[in-house]
Amino acid sequence: MSIDADAVGAGMLQAVPFARTLGFEFVEAAPDGDGGVRTVVRLPDSPATHNHVGGPHAGAIFTLGETASGAVVLAAFAHLLDRAVPLAVRADIAYKRLALGTIHATARLGRPVAEIAAELDAGTRPEFPVLVEISTEDGETTAEMTVIWTLRPQR
Repeated sequence: MSIDADAVGAGMLQAVPFARTLGFEFVEAAPDGDGGVRTVVRLPDSPATHNHVGGPHAGAIFTLGETASGAVVLAAFAHLLDRAVPLAVRADIAYKRLALGTIHATARLGRPVAEIAAELDAGTRPEFPVLVEISTEDGETTAEMTVIWTLRPQR
């Protein structure tokens, strides 16, 4: 699988204007070696996104993680977008510790692309997890998130 990281970032910024509003930067989109995809999205440190204790607001952190998960879905299933619409179904986040400064969300597809595509081909509406780790620039994990996505067949 070949992934055009620049196209993934540009596609996300076009499709999700809120990602532009928060100033997200798309750092990486690549196969992960396990039949899945990995993306990294960065939220630069900015007073505009801070909370009352000087770190990124919980909503900005959540949006960063959800956006990174969406980038995984776009990168993994771009070839299916003519017949399926990706939709987030639900999400769970655990804030582990205060994040200060620039943060990164690293997202990974929780199941192989081929397995999910086969379910869609079989006529089912697959659900699959995207696992997200949110960390500081020095690699300290500050939050963990799971977003469950589906591919809804086009009508």
